[in-house]
This record gives sequence, structure tokens and C-alpha cells, in this order.
Amino acid sequence: MHLSYRWRNDNNPILTRLRTAIDTRDGAVFPAVSSRLGGTSVSYAGLAEGLAYTLEFTELRREVQDGQSAERTTTEITGKALRCPKRLPDADITIVGTSAVRARRLPTSASLIMPMRVHFVIDTDGDPDSVRQTISKRERWQFNRDMRHHDWTWTVEHDPAWFDFFYDHLYRPTMRMRHGARERTEAKNVAYECLFRTGRMFSLSQDGERIGGALCHWDGASHIMTLRLLGVLGGSEEHYNSGAFKAIYHFLVKWSAENDVRQLDFQGTEPFLSKGTYQWKRRFGTRVLLPPNHFGKKRLWLHVGQDTPKVRDFLVANPMLAEAEDTTLEAIYFHDSSRPARLDYSAKSPGVERVRQIHLDTFLAVGPGDASTASRFRRPLNNSWSMP
Repeated sequence: MHLSYRWRNDNNPILTRLRTAIDTRDGAVFPAVSSRLGGTSVSYAGLAEGLAYTLEFTELRREVQDGQSAERTTTEITGKALRCPKRLPDADITIVGTSAVRARRLPTSASLIMPMRVHFVIDTDGDPDSVRQTISKRERWQFNRDMRHHDWTWTVEHDPAWFDFFYDHLYRPTMRMRHGARERTEAKNVAYECLFRTGRMFSLSQDGERIGGALCHWDGASHIMTLRLLGVLGGSEEHYNSGAFKAIYHFLVKWSAENDVRQLDFQGTEPFLSKGTYQWKRRFGTRVLLPPNHFGKKRLWLHVGQDTPKVRDFLVANPMLAEAEDTTLEAIYFHDSSRPARLDYSAKSPGVERVRQIHLDTFLAVGPGDASTASRFRRPLNNSWSMP
């Protein structure tokens, strides 16, 4: 159990390199899925985690646009075959999940390299008031307003009975309400042995009743606390509307700044700025960085194979983080003459080194009617990009 937990979450450099090498080896067999929705297709091939973290996100965003459900076709592909774009499922947009090293070897025409996940961290080893000032004014104002209307208290918990109640009545219901069939949860026995016994657990009470809680991983050597599980009673919308769910984050920041925590890690999300989780975690003054576990050494290769109105709609509607030539993170906003860049999805965060607005006519200049797929893949991406 502990070995499995470490394999999935540990930040030891030797372990993360070993896992990445094993996960992305030539002989491994990966899912290759084509997802069609509303006349647009997105394929994903590679690391299985990308099905939940990446492909599902593209489906959710396309479902919003088209009001339909995706139809999937699933097959398999080897790690060696992932190297050859011609062997990937045919789609308007192709995404490959693999190691950073392998992603950088793939063709660059009409393509981006993206992190598979990003994390949001707050440096909390300073004055609590200074740490609080890094949170956006709007977030602070909302929290202060909500505190005046609710008698919230924050408590460190050690009782296993509270763990049971938290897991069964707060965490799991919250995951079901937020994600439905797409929920991803930590098994109860693993959460108890690998998080509760050595980590930090908290409860949020309102008028004397425990209505929320959080369970965090604690690394005593580095003094880094990582939020792993959280929830509100019954997953009820009432506790979202009251501000209780967000209050958990505010109390975690305050407690960390007052209790010798050097860094608070809110964990992460997909590298799309249109993701709601991305936008509101950003407002806590977090730094955006690559995950410290094996995800930090994995990437997505995104290639646009067909220039269609709906493909352009999707790219413009979903600004994204990409890896620049120097391997730093930059925010990419696509646009064209009839589709303005969605700058309302802000990328303003430490860790995002630059913002680029890219005209789709230039990015997609080598169209599907050109000489051959191979010739498209030989065109350098840098020569394709231009600032508007």
C-alpha cells in the first residue's frame, strides 16, 4: 500500500525518473482513443492518466459548445508507435501523452508541447499578514464578508472517528457531486494509512457543526504540506453558495503561515486556462509550477491536423499553458480575425513566464491540402508563430 502510494505521489527524483522511463518505454501498450462530438474529433494516445485528465476535459468543453455527448472509439498503441504521427488515430486535434524527452522529439508543425498537469503553490514561510496579501482583493473581500455571516471555526483533528466521518460523509459525497461518473478518489484504507496517520487533518465547523474538512500530506523534511482530500458535508451546494468550500483554502493558508509550513501545495489541474479550478486557485496568489511527482516529467504533444471553424472555436475558447524553447511555461492565446483572444481567462501568476497571442492563420498556415503530412511535420513551429 505504501509503496503504491509512493509510486504515484513521491517527489524523489530517482523514483520519478524511474517511473517515467517505465511508463513511457517502447514496449508499453497504451490506450488510443478517438473522441467525436459535434462534427469535431479529438484523439488521445499514450499515458492512461491522460484519458481522465486531458481527453475528458476536451469532451466537457466540447459538450458545452455543442450540447451533445462524445462518442469514443478505443484501440491500443505501443510506445514505439507513439513516435510516428502517421500511426496515431486520425483526428482534427491529436494529443499524445508521453515523457518530456519523447514529446520534444515529435514534429513541431502546428503543434505545442504542454505540461500534463500543473500545481499551484503558496510560499507560506513568512509573516501571515504578508502571505494573506498575496490573495486577490476580491477573494479576501468575499471571505471577510462570508465570515461576518457564518460562525466558522478551524480545528486540527487527530481522532480516527473524524477521519471516518470525513471520508464517508464529506469527501466522497463531494467528489460524486462535483465529478459524477468522472470522479477520481483515493481509496479509504490508503487515505488512512498514507495520509491520516502521518499527515495533517482539519475540520471546518459552522455554528458548532462540522461541515467541511481537509486531509493533507505532510513532508517533515521539506516542511511542504500538500492538500490531498477535501469536502463539505454531503457535497451540498449550500456549502458552496455560503463560501464554506473556499473558506477551507483560506484557513489552510492562514494555518500554514502560522505553523512552520514552508510551502502549501494546492495540487493541480489540466494546463487549460479555461478550467475553472485553474482560475480560482490562481486567485490565491499561487505560483504555477510543474508537479513534483512523476507528472513533472511528462508532457502532452498537441497537434492540429485539420483547420475547421469548430477546431478554431475550440482553440480560441481554451487558452493553454505550453512549454517554451527554454522549457519555461508560457500562456498561449489563439485568435483570428473573427475570434478575439479569450484574455478574460487570465494567466497572471508567478511561474508563467510570458503570454503569447498567436494568430491561427499563421499557426495553421500549412494546411491539410499541402503536399504531404510528412512535409507538414517538418516545418519548425518557431517559424509558424507570430505575435499579432
